[in-house]
Amino acid sequence: VQLQASGGGLVQAGGSLRLSCAPSGRTFGTYGWFRQAPGKEREFVSAIRWSDSNTRYASSVKGRFTISRDRAQNTVYLQMNSLKPEDTAVYFCAADSRTWIIGAMADNNNYAVWGRGTLVTVSS
Repeated sequence: VQLQASGGGLVQAGGSLRLSCAPSGRTFGTYGWFRQAPGKEREFVSAIRWSDSNTRYASSVKGRFTISRDRAQNTVYLQMNSLKPEDTAVYFCAADSRTWIIGAMADNNNYAVWGRGTLVTVSS
């Protein structure tokens, strides 16, 4: 099973991008987005439960980013608005067969499948 993440690119501060994550071959219980900036550790961004669309966000992106899922397309999206230079990072899509409680969604150890990252660069 592979996760295909796409949608990264270069955008000016204040702009928007939408990332997509589409698993091949199956649907998972929980999907997450994580990011890693140069010289920093990977950090949680957002997550969603496939069954009921319950979500969780990092405080740094709450109110600016929106995670959603499309059953028909079997795809998870991360809409990123009001982007800031500090949002610059490689963004990774992750998934797990388990439907995690909200409190467990931010732990990267709870995701068994990871996609290749997509680079988001926000210029000032």
